[in-house]
Amino acid sequence: MPLRSMSRWAATAALAVLPLCAHALPTFDTVKNDWRSSDWILLARDGEPLARTRADRSERRGDWVALADVSPALREAIVVSEDKRFYAHSGVDWRGVAGAAWGNLWNTRTRGASTVTMQLTGLLDDDPKRSGQRSIAQKAVQAANALWLERSWRKDQILEAYLNLVPFRGETVGLAAISQTLFGKAPSGLDEREAAIAAALIRAPNAPYRKVAERACRILRDMDSASGCANLDGFVQLAFARPAASLAASATSSATDSDTLAPHFARRIANELHPGAGMRVRSTLDARLQRFARDTLTRTLIELNAPPHRRNVQDGAAIVIDNVSGEILAYVGSSGALSKARDVDAVLALRQAGSTLKPFLYAEAIDERRVTTASLLDDAPLDLAAGGGLYMPQNYDKGFKGWVSVRTALGSSLNVPAVRTLVMVTPHRFAKTLTALGLPLTQEGDYYGYSLALGSADVSLITLANAYRALANGGVPRPTYDLPRGSQPARVSANQPETRVFSRDASFIVTTVLSDNNARTRTFGFDSPLATRFFSAVKTGTSKDMRDNWTVGFTSRYTIGVWVGNADGTPMWDVSGVSGAAPVWAAIAGYLHRNAPSIAPAAPPGVVRTRVVFENALEPARDDWFLAGTQMPFVGLAANAADAKGNAQAAAPQIAGPTDGTIFALDPDIPVERQRVWFERAPGSPARSAWRLDGRALGGAARVAWLPWPGMHKLELIDARGNVADTVRFEVRGANVKRAAASGGSHGAKGAKPLAGASAPTPR
Repeated sequence: MPLRSMSRWAATAALAVLPLCAHALPTFDTVKNDWRSSDWILLARDGEPLARTRADRSERRGDWVALADVSPALREAIVVSEDKRFYAHSGVDWRGVAGAAWGNLWNTRTRGASTVTMQLTGLLDDDPKRSGQRSIAQKAVQAANALWLERSWRKDQILEAYLNLVPFRGETVGLAAISQTLFGKAPSGLDEREAAIAAALIRAPNAPYRKVAERACRILRDMDSASGCANLDGFVQLAFARPAASLAASATSSATDSDTLAPHFARRIANELHPGAGMRVRSTLDARLQRFARDTLTRTLIELNAPPHRRNVQDGAAIVIDNVSGEILAYVGSSGALSKARDVDAVLALRQAGSTLKPFLYAEAIDERRVTTASLLDDAPLDLAAGGGLYMPQNYDKGFKGWVSVRTALGSSLNVPAVRTLVMVTPHRFAKTLTALGLPLTQEGDYYGYSLALGSADVSLITLANAYRALANGGVPRPTYDLPRGSQPARVSANQPETRVFSRDASFIVTTVLSDNNARTRTFGFDSPLATRFFSAVKTGTSKDMRDNWTVGFTSRYTIGVWVGNADGTPMWDVSGVSGAAPVWAAIAGYLHRNAPSIAPAAPPGVVRTRVVFENALEPARDDWFLAGTQMPFVGLAANAADAKGNAQAAAPQIAGPTDGTIFALDPDIPVERQRVWFERAPGSPARSAWRLDGRALGGAARVAWLPWPGMHKLELIDARGNVADTVRFEVRGANVKRAAASGGSHGAKGAKPLAGASAPTPR
């Protein structure tokens, strides 16, 4: 049968079944709208993509790509390799059909004649993966479908749908997926060689790279670009190696800048929502802020490791929270390519807090009216009895400043004054305060001991930053949000009453210290990254052996937290809070307030401002803030201080040990008469004070040994006027113990064992 007759016969057969297929195929809009990427996409608050995460493991599909976003080279390569007369035929290339039939009749090899349109109809049926030879009847139906499709769809729609639906290599379906998987770029950026490789994969998607290279070279010749065949084998081999390398580097499915802005935050959302393939989840993140925070952190770490200094720091994290709404605006979980543990989310990782806990300690002490910001604390060598010996805190610079005010002690982050303050507050009560702020302490306060003042507890960046946000909000901790919760103001449910940790007054006073550049000059100097041109309250922290470096603080609108260190816990080299995390913190704060002011909070009604003069000019005279009723115009040492009327002022007696809530256990292996509990006055307490236990006097020595007896006990310290100056309650546990004849005891007696562990090491 002549070719022309065969063409007419094939056309007649296809037209005969055309009415049967007229309504079997969907419209272009239906196909496009039903398309689902294999990824779910995290969006910024303005809709910009931030991260793509694989959800469907059966196929790898990207977003639907418009034909206008496909490179001209790829469009040409597809037409040249799959359907040279695509723009001339009406769905079926009758010349090709006749030629294929004639060749199959007289030759052993098989020639195909399926057009792009015919192939698309096969992709649109119930089994898009169907492969293998088709019968003549199936071919006739496919041809009829193609004719109908050409009457219903435009040529550009057919080619666009084909490029999005056609399988390429392995699990990869569609142009967007193969373009990112093999070449790491969008379809609009494919050059002639890349386009030829992609087109070559359509005929033999799982062929070895040499076969793909041979076919790609033939396509390049048909495109009049034979020069692209040079070293094509190696180019294809590198492209085939890319998916394995990408899988080893990250669980996300794309590599563009916008798609990898927040991989750790995407994991956080995935754990919350378990989004499915094709879902687009709008978050609270600000894309431009996220990009700025990520790039600033990366640049700072590169500078820290640049020669000649090489500070040995490779990891970091940053978070920004809206003070009012609690929405997370930026969330940088790692330093990315700089890190050897890039999948570790350093925003959530538990690390030693260092000096970042000091503001909460002083806020509690001010609330309890134990100190004011003008109170003097002795920054001098100190040793305190701890579980296994003496606890001797040191300052970061190994030196001591002598008598300093609380304002200076907090602003300059002095360690010894903080420990003296914790002696007054007690580790037990302070640990409860930290837990109330949302910090994830895993032990009771007595486990950490006095080192808790210096941040020996482990915290995460997100919980630490949110605790500082509580200070910004007047002492009330509130939850954070990573998904939009509606419009302003704060999203606090009526069924979740607020729990106040600090008074608004104490929060304000501590804020004035954290924003006082003069208060931090003894340690940080006057010109440091912490001194912003706008209102900000900020604190640094460095943990033991420089393993963790923090800067956390807030402006009138935002709370910002930054951590730098090494995910494996190795120490940094000569990196302090002001040189490591602080530059990142200051840059983010400056970016946030480049066009918006940050205004200091107004003083609440419960505080007063008073001019303070220090004895012997220990510190320059200044105006300071006090809780109403605690103000003092003159401050001096306990023996010499006088009030405004000239009356001598003595420091209030304080109990150093035991701490409130301590539980002692009598050791059954030690005779009862040989066990003692020691009562100690806090350093600086006046000598004229006496002990009273359960209503009975115990004398007035600085340290008293008491023969323990099981039960609940109340210990009081009585001042010179007979008033109760301080009180702690503790418990002694033990069974079958006979009361000894005497209380008090020998200095050689062993102490009863506290149930809590020994104090943690001192962080710097």
